[in-house]
Order: sequence, then structure tokens, then C-alpha cells
Amino acid sequence: MRRAAGVLLVWSLAASAGGRAQEPKALALPAPELERPVLRELRQRRTTRDFSPKALPMQEVSNLLWAAFGVNRPESGGRTAPSARNKQEIDVYVALAAGAYRYDAPGHALKPILARDIRSETGVQQFVAQVPVDLIFVADLTKTGDGPEQERLFYAAADAGFIAENVYLYGASRGLAVCVRGAINKAALAKTLGLRPEQRIILAQSVGYPAPPAAK
Repeated sequence: MRRAAGVLLVWSLAASAGGRAQEPKALALPAPELERPVLRELRQRRTTRDFSPKALPMQEVSNLLWAAFGVNRPESGGRTAPSARNKQEIDVYVALAAGAYRYDAPGHALKPILARDIRSETGVQQFVAQVPVDLIFVADLTKTGDGPEQERLFYAAADAGFIAENVYLYGASRGLAVCVRGAINKAALAKTLGLRPEQRIILAQSVGYPAPPAAK
């Protein structure tokens, strides 16, 4: 019995040593091809909190919203950003100087919510009040099916993140300033927007032109 145990111990140590000897080595990668499409935009992607109050043209707003969560496959209703089980539970609300709207992706239109400027209510930072476009990502939990609410909110947060990154990439391609934000008085903003209890604010995101460099 002792001999068998000793043989087993020796075999185990040998196997362990052999495993260490075969551990994989780090692989050197070629340099990224930064002039390729998308990689160029990723090279420029950044968060900016210094905005110009200059309004964005409506064509820019149109392009921005389509890039964020527009319909890119009309035959199936597929969107530019993925969603868990294709529930498409995120609604994009848009706060402009002229008022607040909900983005209707299938119709590619802005549906009016409020006829007043609520930009200052979309976050706690001072700059949100003068940014030309503040987006609010709202999860409609009636679209997410059954399951624990915490789990559904987790997937909704991931889906909002995909949309926010599309906004960043579009902004980078156009030289726009972009800032995703989580510091929001959600209860107050939900009341302002008239949201139902099943609708939950996940994130906000500001988009505009960058502020001009400070004069020296």
C-alpha cells in the first residue's frame, strides 16, 4: 500500500512538472492596421466633457440616431445594435432645445414627448444643459419576457451599452464630442418624461461639437 502511494505521488509530481513545462507562451501580435475602416474611428473614440452649444443639423441628428439604434435590415426589423433575444427593449429618448422626443426607429422619426427644453434634467453635470443633443436610454421591461427583474435589467444595461458605443463610433467618425453618463436623477427624469413603472432609465449620453480650444 505504501509503495503504491509512493508511486502515485511520484507520478503526480511528474505530471505536474510536465504540465508546467507545456504552459503556452505569449504570442506577439502584428501592429493593428489603424487606417482600416472602424479602426480609424476607434483610434479617435474618447469621452469629452467640453461642448460647444452650437446646434447639430437635423441631418446629423438623423444619422446619429440611425447609427445608434436604427433599422439596418428592414426585411427583418434588425437594428444597428444587438439586444438580448432580439427584444429591442431600449427606447432612445432625445432631449433637444426644442423639446423632448422618442426615437421611432421603424419609422425613423422623432415622436414628441414634451414641448420644452429638459436638457438640464438629463444629468447632474452642468454641461448637459447646453449640449445640443442629450440621449436617454430607457429599458421597457414589458418587452423583456419572464425572469428575475435583476437579470432583465442586467441585459438591458448591456444592450444600452451597445447603443452607446455606436454613438461613440459615429461621433468619432464625424469629429463630434460624446460623453456617456450614469449620474442622473432617474426618479425625477422618469417623472418628467412620464415613464411607466416598467420603464427604467439606464444611461444618458451627450453629443455635440467639441468646445473650441481656449485662447492662450
